[in-house]
Amino acid sequence: MSGDRPPGVDAYLDRVRAGLDRLDPHGARAAAATGALLVDIRYQALRERDGLIPGALVVERNELEWRLDPLGSHRLPEAAGHDLTVVVICNEGYASSLAAAELQRIGLPHATDLVGGFQAWRAAGLPVSPP
Repeated sequence: MSGDRPPGVDAYLDRVRAGLDRLDPHGARAAAATGALLVDIRYQALRERDGLIPGALVVERNELEWRLDPLGSHRLPEAAGHDLTVVVICNEGYASSLAAAELQRIGLPHATDLVGGFQAWRAAGLPVSPP
């Protein structure tokens, strides 16, 4: 064995993010105002603790690809086509980057995520519905 180590999750995350046009909270809000779909993948306990972004679609992470694939048999009505812009939101902006990259891999080239996740949205003073 040569002693080479795998690059690890941080390097992988950097590579994934290089393929995303990530949005800050105000950019995500503006994208939603022009038709982008905000998708909250946080688990239920976080949504119950912190609240929701008004208008965001809640899709558990383990169902994301099935629900948003426009050709999928289990798609949601909002998954209207491959040209859909999807902004994935997790709690702090890590899992959402990986999820957005997977959406791109299944044919949603305009998938991206929210830098800093829900916590950044809330810190920016943007609307949050109570839990």
